[in-house]
Amino acid sequence: MRDLDIAEVAKRSGVPASALRHYEEKGLIASIGRRGLRRLFDPGVLERLALIATGRAAGFSLDEIAQMFGSGGAGIDRAMLASKADELDAVIRRLSAMRDGLRHAAACPAPSHMECPKFRRLVKAAATDMARRRRSAPGVGFPRRRG
Repeated sequence: MRDLDIAEVAKRSGVPASALRHYEEKGLIASIGRRGLRRLFDPGVLERLALIATGRAAGFSLDEIAQMFGSGGAGIDRAMLASKADELDAVIRRLSAMRDGLRHAAACPAPSHMECPKFRRLVKAAATDMARRRRSAPGVGFPRRRG
C-alpha cells in the first residue's frame, strides 16, 4: 500500500488534520516525509489512530496514551490498564443506578415522586455520591479527557 498524505489519513480515519498535527506534536504518530507541503504517513498510522481512539474512549488522556506508546506498545503498564478498568466499573455502577432510578420514576405509582420512598432513597444516594466525588475531584462528574 502506498503512503498516505494527511488529507487521506484524515478522510480514512475521521480524525481532522488539525488533530493529526497535534498527535504528531505529542509523539503519538509520526509522518515519514512530505509531498509538497503535505505530510505523508505510512498506512500503519490508521491502526495507530484506531488505538488512540480506543484509549480516548476508555478515558485515557493523550499523555497517558503517549506514555503507553513510548516503548512501542510493548511496555504498556498493565496496572494503569487495570486501574482504568476499575474507574470504568465505578462509572458503570453510577450510570446503572441512575438508569434504574429513571426507570423507577417513570413507572412509579406514587402521586408524586417525592412521596415514593424508593425514589427518595435514590435521590439521597445520588446527592451523597455527587458530594463525595466533588470533594475528591472538584468539577468532575464523569471521567475527564485530559491532554
